[in-house]
Amino acid sequence: MNKFLFDMFPVILFFIAFKFFGIFTATAVTIAATIAQIIYSKIRYGKVEKMLIVSGAVIGILGSITLLLHDKTYIMMKPTALYWILAAALLISNLLFKKNLIQQMMANLIDAPTPIWNRLNLVWVAFLVLLGFLNLYVAFNYTENAWVNFKLFGVTGIMFVFFIAQTLALRKYLVAPVDEENKEKQDKSETK
Repeated sequence: MNKFLFDMFPVILFFIAFKFFGIFTATAVTIAATIAQIIYSKIRYGKVEKMLIVSGAVIGILGSITLLLHDKTYIMMKPTALYWILAAALLISNLLFKKNLIQQMMANLIDAPTPIWNRLNLVWVAFLVLLGFLNLYVAFNYTENAWVNFKLFGVTGIMFVFFIAQTLALRKYLVAPVDEENKEKQDKSETK
């Protein structure tokens, strides 16, 4: 839950700033919040996750262009750019480098054969590409307010449904969580 809130921090601040001050202030707040996340991660953990660096670069570039040109189009394209960069990274790393990033991220939760991991990777690629198109559709066919609400509530809801569907589809490959207390008791009883 803490990781989820940490990841959502700039989005939540964007939403709040937008409601009170508009899209340009919200953009500046999001840039500042993302920089704060990067600094916090470096100080707290001694490193910064690659995804946070990519997100910081995208928000920094598109957010700065938004503020310099006073054109909201660029910040509205930011989620799509981020989704498509991630989709490209998943696809390229799997096809060219034989590294399945989804497997690396979820190996402690799922124990599946390689073909299942490869399909899951492709499903993620397709999902992120479609989510990018959906963001563009909402951004350029609905009001600015509708897009901001979609960005926070719609995307969060879509992600939640996707995770639930993924969990249900892969339920036979799910790894049972280890309860440390019961494992210690079991280990002691086996040694007696």
